[in-house]
Amino acid sequence: MENEAYDHSQLHHSPFHLSPTFALVTTTAKKLKTEGLREIEITTMVAEGKCLVRHDNLVIFVTGVAPGDVVDLRITKAKKSFLEAVPTRFHKYSDLRVKPFCQHFGTCGGCKWQHLGYDTQLHYKQQQVEDTLQRIGKVEIPPVAPIQHSPARTYYRNKLEYTFSHNGWLTNEQIQSGAEIERRVLGFHTPARFDKIIDVQHCWLQPEPSNEIRLAVRNYAHEHELPFNNLVTQEGFLRNLIIRTANTGDLMVILQCYYDHDALVPLLDYLHAKFPQITSLNYVLNNKGNETFHDLEVVCYKGEPHIHEEMEGLRFRVGPKSFYQTNSEGAYNLYKIARDFAQLTGNELVYDLYTGAGTIANFVARQARQVIGVEYVEQAVQDAYVNSEINNITNTAFFAGDMKDVLTADFTAQHGRPDVIITDPPRAGMHPDVVQRLLEMRAPRIVYVSCNPATQARDLELLDSAYRVTRVQPVDMFPHTHHVENVVALELR
Repeated sequence: MENEAYDHSQLHHSPFHLSPTFALVTTTAKKLKTEGLREIEITTMVAEGKCLVRHDNLVIFVTGVAPGDVVDLRITKAKKSFLEAVPTRFHKYSDLRVKPFCQHFGTCGGCKWQHLGYDTQLHYKQQQVEDTLQRIGKVEIPPVAPIQHSPARTYYRNKLEYTFSHNGWLTNEQIQSGAEIERRVLGFHTPARFDKIIDVQHCWLQPEPSNEIRLAVRNYAHEHELPFNNLVTQEGFLRNLIIRTANTGDLMVILQCYYDHDALVPLLDYLHAKFPQITSLNYVLNNKGNETFHDLEVVCYKGEPHIHEEMEGLRFRVGPKSFYQTNSEGAYNLYKIARDFAQLTGNELVYDLYTGAGTIANFVARQARQVIGVEYVEQAVQDAYVNSEINNITNTAFFAGDMKDVLTADFTAQHGRPDVIITDPPRAGMHPDVVQRLLEMRAPRIVYVSCNPATQARDLELLDSAYRVTRVQPVDMFPHTHHVENVVALELR
């Protein structure tokens, strides 16, 4: 989808809801709190999608703007070394801007880069990877390969989670209209607010029938006067709706409720009849203080208790509690890069750390002698074994436990010193003890897949004593957001 030119008729109006002002500590900051900043030109984009301004030796991070914008700013937060601000008035819009295609842009907490063209997004993601590795990692790196774009820019996600709320968030336009607005909503959180949900009409992230199912559930609940979630008191009946769409055509729906209710079965029957393409219809009863249900029973009401994704002839079983990369086609690109960086010939023992449901492990198993996966979540390890079994893969083994506790010298002695280590840790990166074990194992090659270049750079600095970086490949998995994946190849010095 091509973005239209930015609508400059909206000049002087900020599309973003402003956060409350926090107490500021320095004299300069206190003055700025009162007076704000006038006609400031935004200079560049930095990490986490924020822009950077330098003013009177102060570093100011600004959200909701683009390089080239000229704006008035209001300071919202002060730290020891920087300030944070939001725009209150636009005097000039950047030439980098395009017209956001989603009606919820600026209110919804997702897709915060829709005001930038896709090529511009890729430019700043590439810059983020290069700057982060050099500034934080401080290690010698080769030229960074051009970032790989996402195969799709819209409707690329295979999983979305929607939240019910009895007291939906109203936009300024809705408030000013004076019209009576239905407050029982089903949608997404507004930025930085756990208790405020916007009523989503159309989301561009997941292909149909995702929008159709969400609207049908919401409308059914309105018509039958079903109690919606109160996020503050954690009361109500309807809590959460999860939709997973697979590239095989399989479709999973999970309805999460606080408690059993006479209306539960009729609602599920309604969904089953209206959307016969649902291949896995499930519900969860959850009265905990959060929406996680890994420790709860998921009841399969109709169909199979899982769906399947396909990748290069392999089938991966995805259950309600399974992790699977949310951009299926993007994940295929990511895994091909990781496999290429591993330089497998068929004779290697591969350790796949943070293996999840064994997706990477099974993906590379045909090119390796053996793959050993380690993962913290026991349910994921069970999924990994299933995925090996259904694909007739016999050269994998999986182990559950905390990485730093499992990956010991005894473990390596029992299973062998790896020829290649593939590691794909969570955003927090690897525990220092895990990095130390990698240094002790001295595998000839390491492939580090990361969803957070900052923690990846930190770990690369720790590995630098024994390893050199030979290849760097950024990958865009999440268009219209600041998030970027990065794959790094390391070789033993």
